[in-house]
Amino acid sequence: MLPLEGTVVVALEQAVAAPFATRQLADLGARVIKVERPGVGDFSRHYDRTVHGDSSYFVWLNRGKESIELDIKDEDDRRVLDALVDAADVLVQNLAPGAVERLGLDAATLRKTRPDVVHCSISGYGTGGPDEMKKAYDLLIQCETGLVAATGTPTQPCKAGISIADIATGMYAYSGILTALMQRAKHGVGATVEVAMIDALGEWMAQPAYHAAYGGSETRRTGAKHASIAPYGPYRTGDGGRVFLGVQSDREWERLCREVLKRPELADDPRFAHNPERVAHDEVIGPLIEAAFAHLDADRVVELLDDVGIACARLRRPAELLAHPQLAARNRWRVVRTPRGAVQATVPVVTIAGQVPVMRDVPGLGEHNDSLRAEFGARPDGVVQ
Repeated sequence: MLPLEGTVVVALEQAVAAPFATRQLADLGARVIKVERPGVGDFSRHYDRTVHGDSSYFVWLNRGKESIELDIKDEDDRRVLDALVDAADVLVQNLAPGAVERLGLDAATLRKTRPDVVHCSISGYGTGGPDEMKKAYDLLIQCETGLVAATGTPTQPCKAGISIADIATGMYAYSGILTALMQRAKHGVGATVEVAMIDALGEWMAQPAYHAAYGGSETRRTGAKHASIAPYGPYRTGDGGRVFLGVQSDREWERLCREVLKRPELADDPRFAHNPERVAHDEVIGPLIEAAFAHLDADRVVELLDDVGIACARLRRPAELLAHPQLAARNRWRVVRTPRGAVQATVPVVTIAGQVPVMRDVPGLGEHNDSLRAEFGARPDGVVQ
């Protein structure tokens, strides 16, 4: 039996953050019923057409769910929605600010009659404050929390290459829901869970904020290098390749100097004695490392670094992830059906000994209309048929 088997989750969700949270619940065995707008659905269905004609975002975020189209302004459809909510253990929503209150499905209203329900709301800026009703998207939250200002080159700020604000928010929503379910199992009461994107990414940005605020200087943008650790980043090799490496301690720095660079005197150079000094003189360290790598190809550099315990990596393209030898060796992929074809899907990150992960299909829009309406169809008197 999977951990969340028998748990019903109703998701009034769209885009990335909430669907990412509920997909984790589905992977643990929860029954996740996704409510979508008729004919259109979750707008992430239309971000691109790259996976057999479907959106890469939607395929990634929505496996294992059931999809029902409901027009909540229609009386019959609203009765179905209410029946779904009545059966739910968890309600998750990330509708536009104020929308869930207008529907009468906000936590304060719903928990008057369902004190046992776990109600999770995901928003951009949280409850209260001048930005409470402001729309929020991933890039905008990256801007507001300082991530864009901390990312990129000295002359060009950049956003992160993935939906990092949404992912952070989804993971906090997921862990918050699990915490609330544990509380309900122990004490018999549900919980009101709120997660704001600005809070989630703000937590992740605390270190650079501390570094800048207490260090008295603006955060430096260092491209693929690290702003506060050195050496840490990409270095050219003799065959034109690049090897990324990271030195985390004075002991590792000494090992790199003596055993890889063959420059033991650098380990005793006061300019490089400790990490703050190495960061201050990083423009000197880079050429020294690349000079030592100039007669070696990238494969040999990786081999040398691995042999002496210096963390390193080759730069891979995103598409190469699907054939990564480490993931393949550990059997970390499964085949999942999408509305128009099969796709490789990552096995749930958390593995539990003795349990086989559930990885159900990605639903087409309204794929489960008939079965869910038959199960949750309600007469005008509120009695489920």
